[in-house]
Amino acid sequence: MATGGTEPVATGGTAPVARRVLVTGIVQGVFFRDSCRRQARAAGVAGWVRNRADGRVEALFEGPPAAVERLVTWCREGPPHADVDAVEVSDQPLSGAEGFRLR
Repeated sequence: MATGGTEPVATGGTAPVARRVLVTGIVQGVFFRDSCRRQARAAGVAGWVRNRADGRVEALFEGPPAAVERLVTWCREGPPHADVDAVEVSDQPLSGAEGFRLR
């Protein structure tokens, strides 16, 4: 799914945004990362997701505001076997991420 050029794809004339998300609860060992990657790719959101040593899942989402917010909302539920207790969201500077990967 390559696009021509290095410019981000504009959606509705809005500039891309970046959000860092920390998800607390039963979120490791329940396919949270892989499910998140699939959701992000389907939404056209770039970034990454990883398990943290403290038991949380951390993700960075970059893309059109509506798509990024869909991913943040998805993180509040996660995949079927997850049990999300809390989600911390913070604005981040754009890093120019391409694609979405597991870390």
